[in-house]
Amino acid sequence: MTAYPVLDQKDTRSGFGAGLLELGRRNPNVVALCADLTGSLKMDAFKKEFPDRFFQVGIAEANMMGIAAGLTIGGKIPYTGTFANFSTGRVYDQVRQSIAYAGKNVKICASHAGLTLGEDGATHQILEDIGLMRMLPDMTVVVPADFNQTKQATMAIAEHEGPVYLRFGRPKWPVFIPADMPFTIGKAQVLVEGADVTLIACGHLVWTALKAAEELAAKGIQAEVINMHTIKPLDVETVLRSVERTRCVVTCEEHNRHGGLGDAVAQALAQHRPTPQEFVAVNDTFGESGTPDQLLRKYGLDVPDIVLAAHRAIARR
Repeated sequence: MTAYPVLDQKDTRSGFGAGLLELGRRNPNVVALCADLTGSLKMDAFKKEFPDRFFQVGIAEANMMGIAAGLTIGGKIPYTGTFANFSTGRVYDQVRQSIAYAGKNVKICASHAGLTLGEDGATHQILEDIGLMRMLPDMTVVVPADFNQTKQATMAIAEHEGPVYLRFGRPKWPVFIPADMPFTIGKAQVLVEGADVTLIACGHLVWTALKAAEELAAKGIQAEVINMHTIKPLDVETVLRSVERTRCVVTCEEHNRHGGLGDAVAQALAQHRPTPQEFVAVNDTFGESGTPDQLLRKYGLDVPDIVLAAHRAIARR
């Protein structure tokens, strides 16, 4: 199988900050709003270089979404920044009514998503956000895999007309996607080709799926690894092309098993090609306080969990 070396260790939220700064230099219509978490969202550099295009709204996330919607009327491209929990659960009414229903060109950028927020615990570890956002009509949902891809995605969504939910995380994570690998919204990346089982992952779990594929290869099982960085619109063509060969699939996500990547893939398979599927996801529960690695292990999102799920999927073919 193709090896993906670790190029660095960086947090994906820093990829957002780097992409936002570069985008600000390229596009004068890009503006940024933050809800009292400028440092946590790595928006400091944008704020420093473009003070007239940065709006600190304070701990008033609902107001931030309304302001962002209003700014689009003048042709601006607003990027909102706060934790994933506050970008979705706290402001769902405003996102639904003022942004999605109104079709506003707002980019909702959400950090500290999933379990890997870590010690802040269940109140901040939102595991339902992908489901909440993908249910909104015309909302694009993007979950990049590492620093490089988060930077690419941050810049790419400015060219997409319409609301976008961009989800990323807090911890330092392996950087393995080459900076020059093409990124296209809605087009998955087949990182490793294989004929025995399809592993479809998003976000931090793309790296975990690659490590699981290495373990499976050592046992003579060739896993295909797909980086499904866009959950909506889902790249159904790539999914179907892969399962046509492998005839079984494992979906891997740092999210509740209900409503996320796994559900999106299951819906596509049910409609086009029913296929045995196993889910590596949080099993309908809230998280708790702990280090990212501890939580990923406890809630079944680690390499051994993907390996076992792959064996189960293969046995069901």
